[in-house]
Order: sequence, then structure tokens, then C-alpha cells
Amino acid sequence: MQRRKIIRLVLGSVAILFVVIQFIPYGRNHDNPPVVAEPQWDSERTRSLAVRACYDCHSNETQWPWYSHISPVSWLVQRDVDAGRAVLNFSDWRRPQPEAGESAKEVVEGEMPPWFYVIGHGDASLNEIEKRDLIRGLEATLGTSESDE
Repeated sequence: MQRRKIIRLVLGSVAILFVVIQFIPYGRNHDNPPVVAEPQWDSERTRSLAVRACYDCHSNETQWPWYSHISPVSWLVQRDVDAGRAVLNFSDWRRPQPEAGESAKEVVEGEMPPWFYVIGHGDASLNEIEKRDLIRGLEATLGTSESDE
């Protein structure tokens, strides 16, 4: 009987905490700034693959899924979008993009798109041909880290 009380107390506390954290404002700023300028894409195929696999974090055209409105997941999504846009933003090509040449390498090494992103965004999962095409297109459009050095 004592064990049930403890379990109910813990579950009740977790439920109350879940409701309370919904009032923390971070992770709710889902405004997309305007698209200012895109890179000069080598092909429409490269752009469409980048839109599928990269744009939610690396552009001002983020599609905010339903779970991006629920804390604490909203905090993680907002952090990833903020960090992605800071490193590489396909929608604001006027500003310097010093790490753009790393893009293809990140895809080659399997670091982009991240595995946890692909779980919730099946369309971001690229087959081998699509991945190869994206790598070639990113190299043609953005250069490579070797040529940037």
C-alpha cells in the first residue's frame, strides 16, 4: 500500500512539473525570419535535396512540427534550429558563411542530417543515390573545406 502512494506521488509530481514547464517561454519563438538570399545552386536537384534534409535547421523556412510546441522537446528543437542557422543559413546568403565548405563533408561523414532528426522526419532520410547527389551538389554550390583553406 505504501508503495502505491509513493508511485502516485511521483507520477503526480511529474505531471505537475510537465504542466509547469509549458509556461517557460524558450522554445516557442517559431517565427521564421524572411528569406533574404539563397546560394546560387548548381541544380534544382541539389536545392530540393537540401530542402528535404537540411532546411529545417539551416534556413529561415523551418517547418515546426506539432511536438516543437511542447516542452521540453520544444527547447531542444529551438536550440538545434538556432545553432543550425548560426553555422549555416541557406536563407541569408548575404552574411558570411565560413563553414559552408564543410557541408558536403558533414553529409559524407554521416553527421548531417543527424540521426535523431531523421527519426522524426522520414523525408530527410536520403538513399545512397540521393546522398551522393547532395554531396556533389553541395561541393559544386558551396565548395569544399579543402578548397576554402
